[in-house]
Amino acid sequence: MPLEAEALANYPAERTVSASAVAERVAQSGRVLIVLDDDPTGTQSVSDLPVLNAWEPEDFRWAFECRIDGLRPAAVYVLTNTRSLGPDEAAERNREVVAAASLAAREAGVRLGFVSRSDSTLRGHFPLETDVLAEAIVAQGGAPIDGVVMVPAFPDAGRVTIGGQHYVRTTAAGSDSSDGAPQASLTPVSETEFARDATFGFSTSYLPAYVEEKTGGRRRADSVIVLDLGIVRAGADAIADAIAPATDSTPIVVDVTGENDLRALALGLDEAERRGKELLYRVGPPFVRARIGQEARQPLTADEVYHPGTGGPERTDLAPGGLIVVGSHVGLTTRQLERLTAEHSSAVTVEIDVNALLDPAGAAGHLGATVDAVVRALAHGDVIVHTSRTLVRADDPAQSLHIARTVSSAVVHVVKAVLEASPPRFVIAKGGITSSDVAAHGLQIRHAIVRGPMLPGIVSLWEPVDGPARGIPYIVFAGNVGDDESLAAVTRTLSSTF
Repeated sequence: MPLEAEALANYPAERTVSASAVAERVAQSGRVLIVLDDDPTGTQSVSDLPVLNAWEPEDFRWAFECRIDGLRPAAVYVLTNTRSLGPDEAAERNREVVAAASLAAREAGVRLGFVSRSDSTLRGHFPLETDVLAEAIVAQGGAPIDGVVMVPAFPDAGRVTIGGQHYVRTTAAGSDSSDGAPQASLTPVSETEFARDATFGFSTSYLPAYVEEKTGGRRRADSVIVLDLGIVRAGADAIADAIAPATDSTPIVVDVTGENDLRALALGLDEAERRGKELLYRVGPPFVRARIGQEARQPLTADEVYHPGTGGPERTDLAPGGLIVVGSHVGLTTRQLERLTAEHSSAVTVEIDVNALLDPAGAAGHLGATVDAVVRALAHGDVIVHTSRTLVRADDPAQSLHIARTVSSAVVHVVKAVLEASPPRFVIAKGGITSSDVAAHGLQIRHAIVRGPMLPGIVSLWEPVDGPARGIPYIVFAGNVGDDESLAAVTRTLSSTF
């Protein structure tokens, strides 16, 4: 594992770029970004933006009519949840979003850009989604896409790209610098558990080679434009010049190690678009924040969550306890769950047994007993509901996806039934697919406002503005972010019994 300092040695230093400089350029363009988020965790880096769990023209009309601090938001998130779908369904959902957004935008006189927000560890339907989006944009009267800009970096969560290589940043034991400060080590993402994903696995961390692998050789690695840190840190003109050769959806991969790199990139992309380039984006969570010139918000406090007038609940029918739902199976989530149960001794833990769900004779009874246990416990305090920790999977990716859907449907059933019987004080959903399904189907949230993060740069809080979950803080917590203490820390902020 290389040290980050060594990997950066041949590049210029990061230069400071203000969010306000980007915001000014965005305001001049009048563009609204439509962010198709393949699970809801992409909202964790932004604040005060509309979130849609449905994508009829009326939903976009609501979003375009929103005014937050007197201004139309510069981006709208659409929770497509396509990472949980098969390829055909994912493609159709992308087409539907483009068609509905384009219709509403024409009515409102709004200029659009499109962002395909996906996983910072490279899992998801690529190149399917960007290919379909490019076709759908043209079908709706838009210009052909010149370049697909790929920015998976998520520095807040330890994902960085240097020299076209995508890494997970860690602090290695025994790697202190001469002044005693720990040095960050870089693990190629292809050497992590994320690359072994049953449905979206991959073999390389070098993004041009990743493009070649995922496109089946249709896009060769040597045809990919690489905006390394030398270009990104040279300024907007250098970035736009490097993008100039892009045509016919040329893949463009970008180095990023921090927020200033993302902001510098935003200015360069704006310059390229001013010169006439039509760009589509495939990105990790923080890209949108930087692209629209939004400052990174400080984590929300309990007072901000619950005090009337700040987006907190105004309901009087909520149970004393909150509901923590854990579906993700990555190792980090399991460690976070273990830490939470160890520290939150007053919380009741209820397990959803995946093997019982896969048994047609016992599934209904198991779910009924689970709901009853959760409702009883919420009357006294917080309840942790988690799927069994032994991951049940199949050799066939389609069968693995079917199992994942069965489990997610069970989690949704439990949340929906609990909401009807005893609305909880708050809801935390842990895992990308889990949090999307809980939001759209369990809590039946159609429209929400993402208010900000619960931890620095990660873990977002939504304010549902309609439906049965109105007034219940909903926390979207990705499976692969934070440290072992993070789930306990967020629960402690929200809980009245921790």
